[in-house]
Amino acid sequence: METLKLLTLTGLIATAPVLAFANVGLGDKLGTSEADIRAALEAQGYQIEEIEFEGGKIEVELIKDGVETELVLSDTDGVVTAIELEEDDD
Repeated sequence: METLKLLTLTGLIATAPVLAFANVGLGDKLGTSEADIRAALEAQGYQIEEIEFEGGKIEVELIKDGVETELVLSDTDGVVTAIELEEDDD
């Protein structure tokens, strides 16, 4: 039983930094129109930099708490299919 508690605690500690800033996750449905996507993300505190519709996908560049992120959504159902954290070029 102690091993299970330790593994659970270790798992929570390992994922805590990701959960702290990642309100949007893979599989989340944000919408297929620019207005729906903006509304869903701005409600979670994101600042939208750019939304592009191209090649069967929607790319969204956004910032929250100083972290720049790019989301890729399916243009058919608005589901998040990829999340990429932008790295500093410093």
